[in-house]
Amino acid sequence: MNYKHTQIGYLILFVLLAVIILFGSILVQAEFNSIILITMILIVIIVASFASLTVMIDKKYLTIKFGYGIYKKRFLLKDISSARMVKNQWYYGWGIRVWLWPRMIIYNISGFDAVEISMKDKKIYRIGTDEPQRLEQEILQSI
Repeated sequence: MNYKHTQIGYLILFVLLAVIILFGSILVQAEFNSIILITMILIVIIVASFASLTVMIDKKYLTIKFGYGIYKKRFLLKDISSARMVKNQWYYGWGIRVWLWPRMIIYNISGFDAVEISMKDKKIYRIGTDEPQRLEQEILQSI
């Protein structure tokens, strides 16, 4: 493994805590309902899966993984044509975002710093990170 870094989404952890407290208070006050309980558990699992973003680079792939791996994306290094540090606009949001203008897909967990990778097939992706210089260098050295 050439590079591995995990960024924690503290805002998402705070939201997760608030959701758990809200669901707990609902469960205490309401009659037991297994469908509601299962729905609440699924919501907590989905929110928790976006609490961190791990970026890994090995000899062949640049891989990103949200949380415990419910969503994972791999890019062949040989298909990447360039990488550069960028700042995301506040309205680009967090999580997985598909933008039509500019045409790109964003993977972000926290903050506004990112590395934009351009693929040889002209697709553009942005990977949010709290260490953009290092990630940019690692990608450029690997492609």
